[in-house]
Amino acid sequence: MALIELGPIYIKLGQMLSTRRDLVPPDIADELARLQDQVDPFSSEAAKNVVEQQLGARLEAVFSDFNTTPLASASIAQVHEATLKTGEQVVVKVLRPKIRQKIRRDLSMMHELANWAEKYSSEARRLRIKEVVKEYDATLEREVDLRIEAANTSHLRHNFKESELLYVPKVYWDFTRSKVMVVEKIAGTPIGDVRRLKDEGVNMKELADRGVEIFFTQVFRDSFFHADMHPGNIFVDTTNPEKPQYIAIDCGIMGTLDEDDKRYLAHNFLAFFDRDYKRIAELHVESGWIDEDVSIPEFESAIRAACEPIFGKSLAEISFGHFLIQLFQTARRFNMQVQPQLVLLQKTLLYVEGLGRQLYPELDLWETAQPYLKKWLREQIGPKAIFEEVKTQFPDWLHKAPKIPGLLFDNVHRLGQELEKFDSLKQELTQLEQYKIRQNAAQKHAILGIGFALLSGLLYLGIPYDWWPALGAAAISGLFLVRSLWPIKTN
Repeated sequence: MALIELGPIYIKLGQMLSTRRDLVPPDIADELARLQDQVDPFSSEAAKNVVEQQLGARLEAVFSDFNTTPLASASIAQVHEATLKTGEQVVVKVLRPKIRQKIRRDLSMMHELANWAEKYSSEARRLRIKEVVKEYDATLEREVDLRIEAANTSHLRHNFKESELLYVPKVYWDFTRSKVMVVEKIAGTPIGDVRRLKDEGVNMKELADRGVEIFFTQVFRDSFFHADMHPGNIFVDTTNPEKPQYIAIDCGIMGTLDEDDKRYLAHNFLAFFDRDYKRIAELHVESGWIDEDVSIPEFESAIRAACEPIFGKSLAEISFGHFLIQLFQTARRFNMQVQPQLVLLQKTLLYVEGLGRQLYPELDLWETAQPYLKKWLREQIGPKAIFEEVKTQFPDWLHKAPKIPGLLFDNVHRLGQELEKFDSLKQELTQLEQYKIRQNAAQKHAILGIGFALLSGLLYLGIPYDWWPALGAAAISGLFLVRSLWPIKTN
């Protein structure tokens, strides 16, 4: 209730904690699980007004039936069952009224706290709190535009088209707007209802293994992964209990990785599987996550101390709370930088691990993932991958080939022009240096001339009957003053 009152950002925090029963007591986890789809709904009249305003039509003109009682209610939106005029069963997702203003208010406070933290805390600077909050801000900004969620849903559906692992519902674009989205209604068992899944005869080990495979497929094959995989967004099609199929909804938060991040992560995972902690340490240095002057043997020893106790064990045997504390201590000790672009991936991995712990505690997460990652790396860096890359790039190379001589000539010509500019600048600098030398010499001569002029005056006043010394000093003064006006030769 406190998290609901604080707002959507805190509700999402509670959603993540609800999957981590190794970190919070069971009674608290049960309560936090209600945040997944049992947040207090807003009024049906408000939902109806939003839908009609967005679609520009009365409900009766679009739907033959619209259930005003929400099917589920979460932090950002709620969904209603409906039937299109065509007879197709759908669900209508409706944004909460004024949700953007509430999110902006909370994020504004988070930005201020992050600025304050980094100003006064070296630990906050190491964790790059400001960048993490900025990344979270951008993520939530995308989540409150349902057109973006609809596009994400369509993309994920395309990636797993005809897949036995994952089903993603169809989007009805004709009835989708920034605050309203209409998608195919799915039927499945909530993944959090473990007792019901077992009663339906689901092979829980296969279900857990498939969940791990889906995660790594999204990350390493597609570079596009569902980053909000709490149990409220995941269902299971139990039609074939031995080969259960996942169903994913709510694609508002999706993560992406570039090729460098993917390769880095894959190599780290494989080094971990092989217990090659030295390689993990080297990868952290190569990627710039820690400073180059860090002792590799010392960092390797720290990683070994954190990872070795959990290696090869099932989820039921691992204390992830203790493991995370050790990792944070290691990161702090070696001033390891947090990578904001990987925050969503880290959050998703926590979800996957939490779900695996509920579904099949005997699951060895690392052993399940290892074959898939090795296969992916072979496909990425083996001879076949090189051939495929050449085959993909060859038409572009062929198209550009006739232009290469012209491009080379242009570049050589441009280089010549740049060199001419450089020579001209060099001459100007030389002239400026010579001018500076002349000015310094002139200043010295002028100072000496003025000094002898003053001496001449003093001699004349001090020896009024003998004017030769004063005349000599005056003559020397004149020579120096003339010299200060006469240019000198410089090399």
